[in-house]
Amino acid sequence: MTGPRVATAADVRLELRAADLCAALSDPVIESATFLNEIASRHPAAISLAAGRPYDGFFDPGQITGLVDEYVRHLRDEGLDDAAVTRHLFQYGRTAGHIHELVARTVANDTGLVVDPASVVVVTGAQEGMFITARALCAGPDDVLLVPTPCYIGMLGAASLLDITVVGVPEGPGGLRPADVAATAARVRAAGRTPRALYVVPNFANPSGHTMSAPDREALLAVAREQRLILVEDDPYGFLAAPEDRLPALKALDTTGHVVHIGTFAKTCFPGARVGYVIADQTVRTGDGRRTLLADQLGLIRSMITVNTSAIAQAVIGGMLVRSGCRLDTVNRDRIRFYRDNMRHLLDRLTAEFPPDRRADHGVSWHAPAGGFFVVLDLPFPADEELLARSAADYQVLWTPMSYFYADGGGSHQLRLACSALPPEQITEGVRRLARLVRDRNATAGPDHTAASAAANQTAAAPAADRGGTP
Repeated sequence: MTGPRVATAADVRLELRAADLCAALSDPVIESATFLNEIASRHPAAISLAAGRPYDGFFDPGQITGLVDEYVRHLRDEGLDDAAVTRHLFQYGRTAGHIHELVARTVANDTGLVVDPASVVVVTGAQEGMFITARALCAGPDDVLLVPTPCYIGMLGAASLLDITVVGVPEGPGGLRPADVAATAARVRAAGRTPRALYVVPNFANPSGHTMSAPDREALLAVAREQRLILVEDDPYGFLAAPEDRLPALKALDTTGHVVHIGTFAKTCFPGARVGYVIADQTVRTGDGRRTLLADQLGLIRSMITVNTSAIAQAVIGGMLVRSGCRLDTVNRDRIRFYRDNMRHLLDRLTAEFPPDRRADHGVSWHAPAGGFFVVLDLPFPADEELLARSAADYQVLWTPMSYFYADGGGSHQLRLACSALPPEQITEGVRRLARLVRDRNATAGPDHTAASAAANQTAAAPAADRGGTP
């Protein structure tokens, strides 16, 4: 019987250096989500005003099998036999997805956007859609992706992983201003680089909450034509506006092929399914003179990443679409009302804790979005990770530092509040706890410091005309 093997020098385990790995892995933007998750896991009793996810009360596990059955009936109604249905659900399937026709029908019914189903690529969440679209459009080292400042973390992280240069365009009170986009694109071009695309969230943007006006949408399309820009329209929240308040998607206004539209069913149907879509109907001429769709090129990229989107996840979403007659407005009435009421409740509670006649004393301001999930709060002191850790431990409330959404180090005196995942009573308590943190922090700093810091924050964050805060 032999004894335990004695370790030798040959058994020393390899240790990798972070410096030898992808540089983006040390990007603060990518690391931020990990920090938030760690804080949340250490303080499970804390009320999270950080989570921008849908409300759990809208989901029932018992519905899943029924939705798959609904989709199977749809396949049979379309003429598929049992063997074809089995392949449809169990095999890899079409790289660009197999619910593309249902998606095309749904966006036509709910937004008036009429597209060829062949231009729809079903992806594994909108995040994959951003990744493959940015990879396709920004091909060379001098290509630049323009983004709003602040910008959704997922787009900043994707650009970092792809080593794509990002240039920010500051948002104004109504979101991106077309004139600023044109000026930024011209500056990039004057510096010898090529502004290839602009990422934009026109409806209830994450994180700012801004919605672009109808005139600005038309003007932005004009800028895209003049500056030879592709607009990458990310619209996760557009379906959550009441139909009578909904503004047309940029893609619905686009007549010249300057918009790639990214959508998702995460906010409206089933976030865990991770099903999104990209509408890319632009014509691409290949090296041998053939013409194809940009959607086909995106399909080639994703075939090397995720291969295709889960057939079962597509079946669940497909069943939802079939059951609703491909009209999400039909199934989203309660959700639209819930999220709209939650936003109003959050704004009301902020006003109750920081009344207008005392707001300047606290050095606090905020904008008032028409809907969506997010509100940005301006503070007279840094809202950094150290303060977040203290907020979680001592006040039992979580929020998101706005610095995470800036590629250039901005947003240091701002935080983002999310109201989508909580019932109203928890929003009330969460805001109460946050207000106590603000008052305690101001009391520690002193009134003179509060006023000076608030003034410095207003000046450093943006010119007065750019501010969307309440007085």
